[in-house]
Amino acid sequence: MSSLLETKIAARQHALREQGLLRQRKVLSVDHALNTNASTSSPRFVFEGRAYVNFSSNDYLGLSRVPQLAEALHLGAQTYGVGSGASPLVTGYSDAHLALERELCALTGHEAALLFCSGFSANTALMKTLFDQHDIVVADKLVHASIIDGLQDSGAQLKRFLHNSLESAERLLARNQTSALITESVFSMDGDCAPIAQLSALCRQHHTWLVVDDAHGFAVLDGYHNAEAAKLIDVQVVTFGKALGCQGAAVLGSQALIDFLVSNAREYIYSTALSPANAALALAATQYSTAHPELQQQLLENIKLFKRLCREANVPLLGSDTAIQPLIIGDALQTLQVAEELRAAGIWVGAIRPPTVPVSSARLRITLTAAHAAEDIATCVAQLAQVLSRVGVPLVTERKAADYNR
Repeated sequence: MSSLLETKIAARQHALREQGLLRQRKVLSVDHALNTNASTSSPRFVFEGRAYVNFSSNDYLGLSRVPQLAEALHLGAQTYGVGSGASPLVTGYSDAHLALERELCALTGHEAALLFCSGFSANTALMKTLFDQHDIVVADKLVHASIIDGLQDSGAQLKRFLHNSLESAERLLARNQTSALITESVFSMDGDCAPIAQLSALCRQHHTWLVVDDAHGFAVLDGYHNAEAAKLIDVQVVTFGKALGCQGAAVLGSQALIDFLVSNAREYIYSTALSPANAALALAATQYSTAHPELQQQLLENIKLFKRLCREANVPLLGSDTAIQPLIIGDALQTLQVAEELRAAGIWVGAIRPPTVPVSSARLRITLTAAHAAEDIATCVAQLAQVLSRVGVPLVTERKAADYNR
C-alpha cells in the first residue's frame, strides 16, 4: 500500500506528463574537440552522443568559455581555496568578495553591494527582508518568480501593474501609499525592456523606491548601466550567471540598505558564502566585459541578423530587440514537438511552458550570444521555418502576443 506522499507524487507527475508540463533534467557534456576554437565558434554541447548548437543559453557575451576567465577561476582557487568554508558573518567574507563589491559599485554608482550565491536567493532575500505586512508594493505583471515568492513570504500587499504600462503603474502609485515599485530591466521570457527612466521619474514623484531586477540587462544593455545607474535606481539586483558567464549575484543600493540586509537577511546570515574563487572570477568577468565592448557590438549584430532572417522566412517573433527572442506557439505539447524537431536537426532551443509563462503562451525561447557564428544563425532560422511549416503549428502574431498579461 502506497503512502499518502507517494500517491500524491505519482498523481501530480502523471498530470504534468499528460499536459506536456513535466520537467526533467538532461545530462549534457562537452566535447573538447567542438570547443578547440571556443572564442570563434558557436556554443555547442553533446547530448546522448550527438552535438547540438546551443540557442538556449543566457551566456550572452560568451564569457563562460573565455580562456582568460578560466585562468582567473584557477588562480582564485589556488589563492583562496575552492570554497569559502563558512557564512559571511563568520569567516566566509574575504578580500575577494570585497573587491567584487567595490567594482560593482564603481560601475553603477551605488554606495554598497551584498553578494549572494544566485539571483533567485538575492531577490527572495531582498523582498522578504525589506518588506513586511505594513508595506504596499507595486510590481510589473511579468516580474520573475523569485520576486513573487519573496514578496509572498514578506506579507506585503502586492499590486501588479500591466506589463510595461506607465499609465497602469501611475494609477497604482497615485492610489496607494507605496513603498516600492519593482520591475526588470530585460524581461526573461518576452525579452523586452522596461522604461526605466520614466518609471524612475514616477517613483521620484511619488516618493517611492524603484527596485530593478537587472539579471538579463547587466553588462549587455547601454543606457543606465554605468556610474549613473544609482541616480535612477534605488536598488539594483545583478546576476553573474547571464552576461558574465559565471555564478552568483549582488544586491546594490545605499550603505544603509546593505547594512540592514547584513543584519536581517536570513539567506545571507545562514548560508555559506559565495566561494572567493567565484568572486574573483566574477570580478575578472566584469572587468573583461568592460574592456571588450566589441562583444556587446557582436551580440547586437547577431540579434539583427537573426531578426532579419526570420522576417525573410516569415517566422513571426515577439518583437524583442534583445538577445531573448521568443516565438509564441501557445499549446505546450505542440511547443515540445517543435523543440524536438529542431533538436533532430541539431538545434537546441528552450521550450517554455506554464507556469513559467501564462497558459496558452507556451513558446520557444531562442537566445543569441556574441559567440554564435553567422552560418549557425542562418541554419537555425532555416530549420525553424521548415519545422514550423511541416508541423503546421498555428502561430500567434506579434500583435496578439503583445497582449499577453498575467
